Amino acid sequence: MQPDMPTLSTSRIQGKFRQLQEARAKGLVIYITAGDPSLEATGSLLEAAQNGGADIIELGIPFSDPLADGPVIQRASERALAGGTTLSKVLRMLPEWRRRVQAPIVLFTYYNPILQYGLEKFAHEAGEAGADGVLALDLSPEESASYIETMRKWNLDTVFLAAPTSTDERLQRVANASTGFLYLIARAGVTGERNQISESTWPLVERVRKITQLPLAVGFGLSTPEQIRAVEELADAAVVGSAIVRRIEEHFSTEGAAAIERYVRWLKQGAGSSPA
Repeated sequence: MQPDMPTLSTSRIQGKFRQLQEARAKGLVIYITAGDPSLEATGSLLEAAQNGGADIIELGIPFSDPLADGPVIQRASERALAGGTTLSKVLRMLPEWRRRVQAPIVLFTYYNPILQYGLEKFAHEAGEAGADGVLALDLSPEESASYIETMRKWNLDTVFLAAPTSTDERLQRVANASTGFLYLIARAGVTGERNQISESTWPLVERVRKITQLPLAVGFGLSTPEQIRAVEELADAAVVGSAIVRRIEEHFSTEGAAAIERYVRWLKQGAGSSPA
């Protein structure tokens, strides 16, 4: 059984989901890798995602050994690292980006960079810089007590992952450790676009609904408005990652952030054919 954790003041993430609930709307969560194609471009991409309709933005911290990421996000991390992006630089730039972006921002990272940076230092600087939550991809709820306590101190939501292969007991641990929302993985394996939503998604949503009142966001593989609408029939938000990162890879050099704004708006509204 997990020890009692400090309570968290109402966060921007919680406020966003409350706003969506009051409007009887569902959320769109967009993932962007910090530093891809450059740190200078990241601010404009965050703003483009928000202007296109992103309700929450996951800002990925590039990591040299991204085991859970598919080839598209791996390449983005490699480009960002080659350009000199570090966790420290992201945290230094975040206040400037925050002045342009009001949407909640979740720092999406592996736990090793946090440990190397220093847990207390990371939480302090992330909270002061304007981050709203953290998702440490490879941190298990069983090993998260000190992490959660430290994040709570700086009013950062702790988002954890739940998978179709998780037992009910583990789902309960994940739910207990999470605030803001709970991220449900639509399928086992690494990130990447898929043509169809896994059949295991719906049973997972139903299982988790029985044990928590947290908003549920479903991700891994979504890339079309049809998939997003299907997810939102049962969940509270859909997460799009690899499809966004691939569009940055293929279109940013010629079209800039406008290509991302158009794509996010298409995902949000589902009107017409996919942007070229």
